[in-house]
Order: sequence, then C-alpha cells, then structure tokens
Amino acid sequence: MIQPPVIEGVCINLATQNDAIEAAITRAARGDGFSLFTLNLDHLVKLRASAAFRRAYGSAGLISADGAPIVWLARRQGAAVERTTGADLVEPLSAQAAARGLSVYVVGPGPIAQEAGLARLKATYPDLIIAGAETPMVPGDDNGLAPTFDVDALAERINASGARLCLLCLGAPKQELLAEALNRRCPTVGFLGVGAALDFIAGEVSRAPRWMQVTGFEWTWRLISQPRRLGLRYARCALLFGELAIRSMIRQDRDPPAPMPEPAR
Repeated sequence: MIQPPVIEGVCINLATQNDAIEAAITRAARGDGFSLFTLNLDHLVKLRASAAFRRAYGSAGLISADGAPIVWLARRQGAAVERTTGADLVEPLSAQAAARGLSVYVVGPGPIAQEAGLARLKATYPDLIIAGAETPMVPGDDNGLAPTFDVDALAERINASGARLCLLCLGAPKQELLAEALNRRCPTVGFLGVGAALDFIAGEVSRAPRWMQVTGFEWTWRLISQPRRLGLRYARCALLFGELAIRSMIRQDRDPPAPMPEPAR
C-alpha cells in the first residue's frame, strides 16, 4: 500500500468502511475519545472559507472519503479508497456496539426523525444501548458555534450517560464544530458526524436508489429532490472539483510511494 491520500491538506486515513468501523469500535471499547468525519466536496468548500471548520477538521483523528469525487481524487494518488459515508456507518456501528455492550448517545436531527430512527435501530438491534438522546437547537455557522450554546452542559450530560459513542446528526458544519468542542470535554467518547443518517433510517428523507449510490450519482438524486437548497452548493462543489481534477491530472509524482500507515488502534 502507498501513503494515505491528502486532499487540500486533509489526510484520509480510513480507506474502507470496514476500516472506519474497526477503528471506531476499537477506540470506543478502550475508552479512547476521537472524532470521525467523512470528507466530501461541500466540506472542502467550507474548509477554504472557514477557519473554525479547518480547526475542527484538524482535530479529527479519523477521516473517510464521502462521495465519488473524493474517492476519485484519492485514487489519483494511488490509494485504494472506497466511499464511506456517515449514513452508511450507523447501522453496522450499531450492530457492533450492541454486540460489544458499548452505549450510544445521539444528538439530532429533530424529535420525529430521532424517535422513529432510534425505534427502528432498537428493533433491528435489540441489545443496542441508547445512553441518551436529545435534539437541541445548535446555533452556529461556518464561523463557529454561537457562544449562547452551552457546550459544557451538553458535555456533562454525555459524560454522565457513560456513552462510548456519540452520533451527531446535524449536518455540516455544525456537527464537525460540535464534535471538536465536545471531544475536548469528553475524553472517553467517540464522536461521529453522520448527517442525515437517522432521517434516512426513519424514512423522513428518501435516499437515492442503491445503484445511484454505488455508481457515484447520489448527488443527482439530492439535487433533483432539493434544487433550491442544493443548487448553489453543488455549483460551488463542481467548480472546486474541476479545479482539483485539473491539478491532479497535471501533477507529476516525484517521490516513490511510501508504506501506508494504519490509523492508531
């Protein structure tokens, strides 16, 4: 294997979904806190514009490739990387957490989706321990979390629950900013940004057909479903991808490949 791919300064050290699950569960079982983010083009756009978002990403110990463009850019560097999204991690992580007796805390998305999503997870994985769940309003933007939000109180509740994993279902940038803030206050908890995972599980939001997911066209489903909300965002993503793709195609690899280190266990 070669060295892990680095895209816009972000090192992708989780090559596969299995790598992500193993790293998260291993750390959670030891009580080693961490943050796991799933890098996509929208995140890259935000990383260029937001110092707070860059700090949050800089604090994350585990990062996967979310989206066909990120996978393509990583493979251009010779890395054997597969798409690993937050939404795809929730069910296998729940299965492993249930089997290992690792309790889970959930923040977001909204009351209806959270209740329905957790009910379905519990029905599928009866041994899954939900240490706590809440749907707070988390004010903030690319510049950071609003000072009015009481991160300390949330951290106290999570620590008191005994949870080893915390699913943040808030979308970017809030879930990454919150993960960075909580990670410093909850040293034995692993925080994962999983976006709309519970919305999908609950059936509140329809996910693209499986064939679109595996062929890299899930973004078209989202754009067709929510053109007004996603149109400008995807335009910015497309411009950035074009730039990065051109740079990738003209780059000359001058150094020989180095062994790819695994994430710390």
